[in-house]
Amino acid sequence: MLPFNTVPLSPAVAAGIYGLQLRDPLAPQTAAALRRAFHQHAVLYFREQDLTEADQLRTSRAFGLPVRHPTSTLPPGPIPEITAISNLAEGGRPIGALGHAEVHYHTDLCFLHTPGSFSTLYCLETPLTGGETTWVGLETAYQALDETCKKRIARLKVVYAHSRPEYNPNRPAAHPLLGTHPETGRQTLYFSPNHAQYIVGLDESESRALLDELTAHITQERFTWTLKWQTGDFVVWDNRCTMHRRTAFDPAARRLMKRTQGQGRTSL
Repeated sequence: MLPFNTVPLSPAVAAGIYGLQLRDPLAPQTAAALRRAFHQHAVLYFREQDLTEADQLRTSRAFGLPVRHPTSTLPPGPIPEITAISNLAEGGRPIGALGHAEVHYHTDLCFLHTPGSFSTLYCLETPLTGGETTWVGLETAYQALDETCKKRIARLKVVYAHSRPEYNPNRPAAHPLLGTHPETGRQTLYFSPNHAQYIVGLDESESRALLDELTAHITQERFTWTLKWQTGDFVVWDNRCTMHRRTAFDPAARRLMKRTQGQGRTSL
């Protein structure tokens, strides 16, 4: 008998995990069951958690190997694998990344040759309005494509780049539009509209048209799940078969999240 219940939160992506307090170490069979749920639903949501940074790091290790975030420019804290997502400042200096502005649909670290695998966020402070996060289930979005489009994208690659040049490798990163998830064996789109530059082998107009067509398809509401954050929420997601966005919020409001990041195609 598992110590938690799994409840799907949308037809395409995400499940709530209820009855589990992540401040307590996970028994091996519980961790294995969470990984199975993670591979099935791609996004797992836990509410009313009370976690230290050590708790978050330990929980993250149930899903893979957390690394220090490759783009972090802030001095590392006591646990380097934990970084802040925040609009707050101390002594006039930001304490975290991403501020208060909208963050468009993306997959974490797609602009690197070794992109993100899993990510976690733990909510410590959140505004009353704004700052919601929406995830897209890219496996379901792929399955909904017509056969002609599936065949068209089967061997195509997209070149990605971050808007901040210092984050990008010397040789631009290119990743296949269609991939096989390394742990589930299921086919999925892999796509990050916010960082996509062009499709290899297509002329500029054809490349842009296909990127726009895919973006319009995968951002349909039927493929999404949105979280209005509350203090104590903890979410882990799979960057290899999802993408996500964040809405803007009042810069005078307070938002503080703690993040861990896995990197690479295989999480375990």
